[in-house]
Amino acid sequence: MKWIRERDALIAQTLAFVQSVTGRKDDFHPPDTSGAAPVLPAAMPILTAEIVSVRTATVGLEPAQAAPPEPLPVRPLPVPPPRASGDFRTEMQARIANFRKHQERFEREREEYCAATLTRLRAAIRAPSTRPPADE
Repeated sequence: MKWIRERDALIAQTLAFVQSVTGRKDDFHPPDTSGAAPVLPAAMPILTAEIVSVRTATVGLEPAQAAPPEPLPVRPLPVPPPRASGDFRTEMQARIANFRKHQERFEREREEYCAATLTRLRAAIRAPSTRPPADE
């Protein structure tokens, strides 16, 4: 299959690139001793790129004499003051109380919804049907 050969060639090319960048050999894959060199597809040329940096020129100076940008001052993040143990306890008690109120409200709304639904259902069962009887 052609795609398998292309995949193997891509893997070999990638490994060669990684080895050239890192400067060391791959310990995980031993070299192929079958004697067959990996086939690199002709449609995949190796490209090189030139890195060009762009600097804004300062008025009145040549680009080579442009002043480097000044680094921004590094400010540490403000650290909040440590809490007193009593403050922490009161905050936790307030949060627990709010949570309980919330849960009680949910339970009350659930009970009201259930009661209203049962009331409608009972009224629908007791009310005479407005539909005409089905013909048999």
